[in-house]
Amino acid sequence: MTDQPVIEIKNLHKAYGALEVLKGVDIAAKRGDVVSLIGSSGSGKSTLLRCCNLLEDSQQGEVLFKGEPVAWKGSAHARRPSDPKQVLRIRTNLSMVFQQFNLWAHMTILQNVMEAPVTVLRRDPAEVESAARGYLDKVGIGDKCDVYPAQLSGGQQQRAAIARGLCMEPEALLFDEPTSALDPELEQEVVRVIKDLAAEGRTMLIVTHDMKLAADVSDHVVFLHQGLIEEQGAPDQLFGAPKSERLRGFLSSTHAA
Repeated sequence: MTDQPVIEIKNLHKAYGALEVLKGVDIAAKRGDVVSLIGSSGSGKSTLLRCCNLLEDSQQGEVLFKGEPVAWKGSAHARRPSDPKQVLRIRTNLSMVFQQFNLWAHMTILQNVMEAPVTVLRRDPAEVESAARGYLDKVGIGDKCDVYPAQLSGGQQQRAAIARGLCMEPEALLFDEPTSALDPELEQEVVRVIKDLAAEGRTMLIVTHDMKLAADVSDHVVFLHQGLIEEQGAPDQLFGAPKSERLRGFLSSTHAA
């Protein structure tokens, strides 16, 4: 069934102690969808992304991967996924690209990209190396295979992190503020790669402060405010004719910045 979402979140609640960060959120990304999450700092965007990938445990609601619900045990703050194999399978199919790159400093760029497919997925190293070189070429740093992360610019490190995510052959890519740690000129290198991936029809969830990126690549944009979805829809609707006063205020403040 082609209409089945790759990732689906239903009525998700997440709190840290008494602080409620997500207050009942629904979101879905079908195959080939690019969904951007926008909103002020503290609105719950990154937490929502981490709950998708089971890096954070939620207290209530459902997380489904290709229609398969995550199995839980316990309730409220004691709720945890009950099947470690299921968690591993979902995580390896949802590659996360972090704001701070998270590359291994002691490994070359090629080794960084190869590490998870070889050690986690137990794939053949020769095949993985060939794929890894291909993905590094794809993101424009094929000539950097044998250097270490510290020898690269921030934009190059982030592109290496994207190649590392792609090398897992995931069902979807999750980007958590992929450009916010970068200078504007380095940011454009990464934006170009993300646009290319969107044009290929890859399924992506993107938390971003870059409204132009969200407008250019998204099929669907979700505006979060204080842990709830305030408004969502096609990018031309959200950015061109926002209905919510809060969204209008948020957009005018980002334009001013």
